[in-house]
Parts: sequence; C-alpha cells; structure tokens
Amino acid sequence: MHWLFGDQLGPHFLTPGEDGPGRNAPLLMIEARSVFRRRRFHRAKAHLVLSAMRHRAAELGDRVTYVRAATYRDGVERAARGCPVTVHHPTSYGALRLVRSMSQVRVGPARGFLVPMADFAAWADGRGDRSLRQEDFYRWVRRGHDLLMADGDRPAGGRWNLDHDNRQPPPRDAKTLRIDRPYRPREDAIDDEVRHDLDRWEQDGDVSFVGCDGPRLFPVTRTEARAALDRFVDRRLGTFGPYEDAMLAADPVMSHSLLSSSLNLGLLDPAEVVERAEAEWRAGRAPLNSVEGFIRQIAGWREYVWQLYWYFGEEYRRSNVLRHTRPLPDWWNDLDAAAVEARCLRTVLAQVRDTGWTHHIPRLMILGGYALQRGWEPAQVTDWFRRCFVDGYDWIMVPNVVGMSQYADGGRMTSKPYTSGGAYIDRMSDLCGECVYRPRERTGEHACPYTAGYWTFVDRHRARLAGLHRTARAVWQLDRLTDIAEVRRSVRARGDAPP
Repeated sequence: MHWLFGDQLGPHFLTPGEDGPGRNAPLLMIEARSVFRRRRFHRAKAHLVLSAMRHRAAELGDRVTYVRAATYRDGVERAARGCPVTVHHPTSYGALRLVRSMSQVRVGPARGFLVPMADFAAWADGRGDRSLRQEDFYRWVRRGHDLLMADGDRPAGGRWNLDHDNRQPPPRDAKTLRIDRPYRPREDAIDDEVRHDLDRWEQDGDVSFVGCDGPRLFPVTRTEARAALDRFVDRRLGTFGPYEDAMLAADPVMSHSLLSSSLNLGLLDPAEVVERAEAEWRAGRAPLNSVEGFIRQIAGWREYVWQLYWYFGEEYRRSNVLRHTRPLPDWWNDLDAAAVEARCLRTVLAQVRDTGWTHHIPRLMILGGYALQRGWEPAQVTDWFRRCFVDGYDWIMVPNVVGMSQYADGGRMTSKPYTSGGAYIDRMSDLCGECVYRPRERTGEHACPYTAGYWTFVDRHRARLAGLHRTARAVWQLDRLTDIAEVRRSVRARGDAPP
C-alpha cells in the first residue's frame, strides 16, 4: 500500500520508486482531524486542502482507501492493519518523525522538486554555511537543468540576473495592470461537502478557523492546475517581470501566476512549469526578463528554501539572534484589518483575511517588515504565516520567515534584514496616497508606522547592523537624525496597538 499525503496529489507521487510497488499498487489517503485541532488555520486553506484531497480520491476511485481519522497514525493502523506501507519523503520534520516511528512504513525519496537532497548537500558542504546564497544556487540549478542557457555555460541574454529590467514601480496613475484575469475554478459538489463539514466542525466546537472561505480561488485538481498554468503562460507571463515587486490596492494579483498552491499540493511538478515558461521565450511569445524572473521564483527561490529547510536542520526554526520575544497581538492573529488605519497594512491584512493569499512583496515588506520592526517572536510569526496562507507549509515558511523575513538566523540565509520605511512602500505602490499617515514623517500625528518602526529597528540593533556592508549606511543615517529620541517614545507609546 502506498500512502499519499495531502500535498502529494499529482501523478508523480503515485509510486515510490523502482523497488517499490508497481504503478497499480493500492493507495492510501488519510484525512486527519488532528491537523486542524492543533492550529487555528485560515478557513480557505482548510477548504482548499480538503477539497483537493477529496477530489483526488474521487479521481482514483477504487484504487484508493480514503480514511477519515482522528490522527494519521490511527488512519494507518485502520487501513493497513500491519501490512507494509510506502510513502514519499514528507514535507515537514513532524511528518517525517511520524512515518519513521511506524515500523511498517518505508520512506522513499522526496518528489516535487528539481534537485535531490543529496545533490544539494554535496553542493552546500563544499561552500561553507555562510556562503549558501540563493544567487549561486540558482545559477547552479540553471546549469544542471539547462534552463535558459545559451551555448556552453553562458546564460541566455548574457546575464544571469535581469532584476535591472524587472521590479519596477506600478504604472503611474494605474488602478490595475489591465491584463487578462487569472484562471478561476468553478466549485462543485465536493466543495460544497467540504464547506458543510467545516461548518459542522466549527459549530461543534471541534475546530476554529480565521479568515473567510469562498468562493474557491485556487485549483484542487491537476486539470484545474494545468488550466491555470496555461492561462498564466499564454496571457500573463509577459508582464510578470517588470511588475513582480509592485503593489496596487485594487489589483492584489498583478501579473503573478497564482500557481504556488498548486505546486505545493503536488498538482504541478516544478519541472513542467519552468520548462513551459522557457518554451514561451524560445518561441518568441514572452520576453526574457519576465521568463527569467518567473523561473527564478521556482528554480531559484522555491527550490532554495526547500533545500535549506532540510539542510539547516530542525533547530533552525528556533533561531532568534535578534532576541525578539514579543507575542503577536490579537488583532493580527484575528486578521482584524478593520482595526488598522495604515492603508498599506489594512489593505494587505484584508487580502489575507479574504483570500489567504498575497504576493511575495506584501508578505515580505508589509507583513514581515511590520513584525520585524516590532520585535515579535519569530517562531510565532512563522506559525502565523503557515496557518494563514493557502500555500503555506512548514518547509516554506521556516526559511522564508526565520531567515528572509525576520533575519532571526543572523544572516545564514540573507545578507541583510529586509525591512524599510514608508518611502519604499510609497515608491512601489499606490498604497500611501490616501493614507492618514505620511511615508516620510517619523514623528507627529501623521508619522508613518513603517518609517518610525524602521528607525527604531535600526536603533535597537545598531551594533549588529553597523558591521554589515549592506546596512552600515543606515546606521550612519540614523546617527544624523536629531529626533530619534522622540521616534523611540512614539513607537513605545503605540506598543502593539493596531497602527
């Protein structure tokens, strides 16, 4: 019997390998209620995962045994009854401990990623822990998989990184990008059944969720996921690069693919996604800068955080070199956007509340940046991102939040903390124009909470930041401020009240 976790739903997960059961081996899927009892997940995420699992079970028909159990262990005991079980390497340390603790379960290699773990470990071991930068890894992956390469060892277009052509502010005076809308699925009876079950579980007091659910915005079947990939590549890929870091209040999706949840459920394989994008460029249907920027997100960043999650080890999640210990406030945990006056944070928090998704810049610079500036405990921030995003899993959020967003590892993953004042948000969005706060003011009634928060963060960690090449200038600028004492007082007075 071969066990499929809820994020192993594509055809590439159906068999454990050459030495395992054949292609027609019986399959096991387990819907464990304990997953939702342990954490307060976003309602849309719970709906998406359960809908995807039940749709996959319906597709597999009599070949799969679908068990609804209190725990995974209970489900295996009920279905397998001591018989051998195979499973692909799970995507979290907790799940890996579980399957290794059951003597009847044999763990096969991970699937759904481009680079085998052993290959990454061999590459990383020869570099030293503090030189595992994403840019070097990305180039290594492109060479190894012949992605966007010219003749020999040269990158297509002569440059590995086309950020100079990308990451532009949004078009002036535009409310939206005015491009074709992303693919949206249609709900069916299985979606209705899942929603009914979630309602019942909440009413019974068995589980509790945050956020809104419905209508479903993301694929739950491979057919839907491939349709979403087709629509992005055919109609939206061309404008992805220039505006991949831009934000518009009325256009939360911009040119983003919305494929992360499909990749992370296992409905799409990353190889097919990057190869499809590359084919568009080679056929002259998409510009190189957009295709490179998109492939970088998958073959570079997604692959990188997966590998670092396992390479750094489980203790990495407890990193906290900045010694941030403040708990997340209730308004943040409850996604209470209505309590927030700062337009950028109110807008993004509402997007999370209503859809369980925002793109990477709101996550990093608005949500993560605010948490970092306030000194919130990084493990709690990590758990919040994992629970509240439809594409959030442990392997994604631990490196992304601990390393990239909260700089809790002290630079093992990135060369500087990624946070900013309001000027960056103003430059890259239309979110500041109608705000009660002014991005360039640090003190007073209209002081921007991000600008004030940025300078108090630099002030709090000046000794560490002064020693980093990329942040030393910020400390020099801090020392030129004449009102830093007043900035400190105003930030302390606000505390963790919604800005």
